[in-house]
Amino acid sequence: MLSSVAVLAYEGVSTFGLGVTAEVFGCDRRGEGIPRYEYFVTAAQPGVIRTDVGMPILVESGVDRLASADLAVAVCWDSIDTRPPEPVLAALRTVVDRGGRVLSQCTGAFVLAAAGLLDGRRATTHWKYAAELARRYPQVDVDPGVLYVDAGQVITSAGTAAGIDACLHVIRLEHGAAVANEIARHMVVAPHRDGGQAQFVPVLVDDTTDGPDLATLHDWVAGHLGEPLTVADLARQVHMSPRTFARWFTAHTGTTPHQWVTSQRLILAQELLERTDHGIERIAADCGLAPMMLRRHFTRRWGITPQAYRNRFSQLAG
Repeated sequence: MLSSVAVLAYEGVSTFGLGVTAEVFGCDRRGEGIPRYEYFVTAAQPGVIRTDVGMPILVESGVDRLASADLAVAVCWDSIDTRPPEPVLAALRTVVDRGGRVLSQCTGAFVLAAAGLLDGRRATTHWKYAAELARRYPQVDVDPGVLYVDAGQVITSAGTAAGIDACLHVIRLEHGAAVANEIARHMVVAPHRDGGQAQFVPVLVDDTTDGPDLATLHDWVAGHLGEPLTVADLARQVHMSPRTFARWFTAHTGTTPHQWVTSQRLILAQELLERTDHGIERIAADCGLAPMMLRRHFTRRWGITPQAYRNRFSQLAG
C-alpha cells in the first residue's frame, strides 16, 4: 500500500512538475475521506535550490529519503546531456528493488533510463525528446504517442501536464476510481484523458477553425451511456456531419469517437462497481455494453476483471 512519496528536485527543477506531485500526493484531504501520504521533496545535495523560474525552495531531505519511499518521482530533467548523480540513480534502483514504484514526468524519463530502469520496458517522454531517448537508450521501447505508460513498477509520462494523468493513475491503482475522481474534481481536471500526445503536436494543415463544445458533448454522453451511441448521434449534438465530426474529433483528441465513448462507459462501470452492489449484467446494461464486452474491455483497459476490481475497491460496508 502506498504511504510515502518522494520527489527528486535539483537546481532548475520544474516548478509546475513539483506542483503537480504536491497537489496529488501532498495535500491533506483526510477530512474528505482521501488518504494522506508522507510527502517529501529530496535532492542529491539538500539545501536551498532554485526552480526553473528562479524561485528558491528549501529541500531538507536527501537521497536516503528518496530510496525509502513507496513512490519516487523524477520530474523534468532539463539537462538531458548531463548524467544524474550516481547516488540518485542508486536510490531509484533501490526503490524498485524494494518493490516500490518510480514515476517520471516528461524528460524525467532520461533519469530512469540512466538508472537502467527502462531497459526492456515500454516507456514514453515528451514527444519533442522521444527520438533522442530512443537513440541514447536503444534497449528502451519508446512510445511517443501516449500520455503515460504503466510498465508495472515503472511509470513514465509525456509532457509535464501528462504527469497529472500518471499521478491520478497511481491513485486509481491504489484506491479506486472514486478517490482519483475526487482529487481530479478538486484540481478541476479530467480524471482520465483519452488519446495520446498526437493531440498536442502542432498540426501542419487544419481546415477546421472552430470546433464543437466538447464539455457540453461530454455531459450529454454521460447522461446517455446506457443507450446505443453512434458517431451520428454525437455529431448531431454539435451540429456537424458525422464524417466531419469524426475527422475533427480524432485530429484534436488523438482517439476516435467510438473509443472515447467506450472509455466513458468503462469509467462509469468503475464507479458502479465501487458504489453499488448491482450485478455485472445490470452494470453492463447501465453502461451500454453486453456483459461479455464489459468484461473484455474492462480487463483490457484496467488490467483487472470487473469482479476483482469490485473485491478490491468496493466502498460498501461488509
